[in-house]
Amino acid sequence: MKVALLQHTPDPELAVALAARLCYSHVDIEALKDRLSGADINNFLDKIMSLGHQSVLEHASFTFGIEGISRVTSHQLVRHRVASYSQQSQRYVSHKERFAVVTPPTIAENPGFASLYEAQIAALHAGYAALVEAGVPAEDARYLLPNATETKIIVTMNARELLHFFGVRCCERAQWEIRAMAIEMLKLVRPVAPTIFKKAGPGCLGGPCPEGSMCCGKMVDVRKFFQEL
Repeated sequence: MKVALLQHTPDPELAVALAARLCYSHVDIEALKDRLSGADINNFLDKIMSLGHQSVLEHASFTFGIEGISRVTSHQLVRHRVASYSQQSQRYVSHKERFAVVTPPTIAENPGFASLYEAQIAALHAGYAALVEAGVPAEDARYLLPNATETKIIVTMNARELLHFFGVRCCERAQWEIRAMAIEMLKLVRPVAPTIFKKAGPGCLGGPCPEGSMCCGKMVDVRKFFQEL
């Protein structure tokens, strides 16, 4: 898996603070911008976050390039609808030569499971390649491709949606692959917007576990992990 922060709103915390201050100020925007110092921005953002006034976070956006994830994970990712996605097409990109796959650790760590898995993938690839070679369009042959097939996707989310995404997908109960991806994304945005994302992570960081009876029971370790991230 490879996750890169391709671009983001220039000075995202200034953009958010400026939008928030504008709601309560009679001065013009340029004058307001000139008045905001670094300390003012941090203090104001801390106040906004503590009050839960998160609509202004939508003024900051972040674009990620993600490679080497499975279709299992991309299907989960696009359920986050307040975002923009561009994904490698299986209609136009042929996998005739060989399609790469993601292997879950529970399979990779067991020689017997891994052997079975690899054999099934090889059979699917042979079938796919034979169909394409016979003239079947890639858009039809792709029906044979498994959920394990690797994909590439570009994702743009605003800061508010990212906080929600991290709250859900950094949780121990999230599937391992999307959780690993979410953690990598969080590592990338924290240095860019440290005040906005300093408390980002699973829902249990700031209170009781939102999973209730389905709690993983690891809150102490989880909180320590994200504090040190």
